[in-house]
Amino acid sequence: MDPLSRLLSRFTVTAGVFYTGRICGVHPFAADRHRGHLHLIEHGPVDLVDDQGRSERIDQPTLVYLPRPERHSLVADDAQGAKVLCATVQFGGGDNHNPVSDSLPALVKVRLDELEGSAAILGLVANEAFQEQMGAQAAIDRLCELLIIKLLRHCLNAGLTTGGMLAGLADARLAKALAAMHRDPMHHWTLVALANEAGMSRARFAARFHEVTGSTPADYLTGWRISCAQKLLKSGRSVKQVSAEAGYGSSSALTRAFIRKVGAAPSEWLRTLEAREGRDSDHAAH
Repeated sequence: MDPLSRLLSRFTVTAGVFYTGRICGVHPFAADRHRGHLHLIEHGPVDLVDDQGRSERIDQPTLVYLPRPERHSLVADDAQGAKVLCATVQFGGGDNHNPVSDSLPALVKVRLDELEGSAAILGLVANEAFQEQMGAQAAIDRLCELLIIKLLRHCLNAGLTTGGMLAGLADARLAKALAAMHRDPMHHWTLVALANEAGMSRARFAARFHEVTGSTPADYLTGWRISCAQKLLKSGRSVKQVSAEAGYGSSSALTRAFIRKVGAAPSEWLRTLEAREGRDSDHAAH
């Protein structure tokens, strides 16, 4: 399995398309602590206005992704209007602070003609959006998720990452060490072993790893293990079961690491997540 596929098997991308069609005038979006926002500008022009009132004109078909969205607006001409698709994006079903979105700048803006395969996806989205077939919403959401995967691939290839996990995967040598940690988080990884995976000296590897990702290999491994633990906890496993599968010798060791990384014990984190997902479900139903 390639590194990006392995990453997305851990942090599954989930899109929720909530608008497709034409907009006119001002359309505000509140800050969102739990989801990223994706705006696909198929036909503009559109002005993207941030929470400081700064405006950026988008007059070409463009994909705009805000991994950690603050308050912002899309503004289209009152008469001419613009054709857009708007969606929320989550990685791993947690919040929008996760190793994937944290590796990206506050605003990712890519012209569609630079995004391989986007035209075919948009054609399928249009068919689903306007033919009122059964399952259309689910189909559009899945197509949007495919678009996001292509966006992440583009960010890796174009060097648009800003540190963290994706920046590490974009570095040919560091990617080998990251892939080893991702593949076997339970292994007792030493600095020497990881440097050998990368084909570098221990000192050079440690310096390069921190330079590119912004963390030490040990901190990175802890973060990956905690992300594994979070996914296992969500699947219904007990803290005791999770501690062994995530590379910790005991429940107390996992809990200490969990509190350091997340700020809450595993059971408390899970209760908070389930309560929030319940509120989101109730809101969507209404």
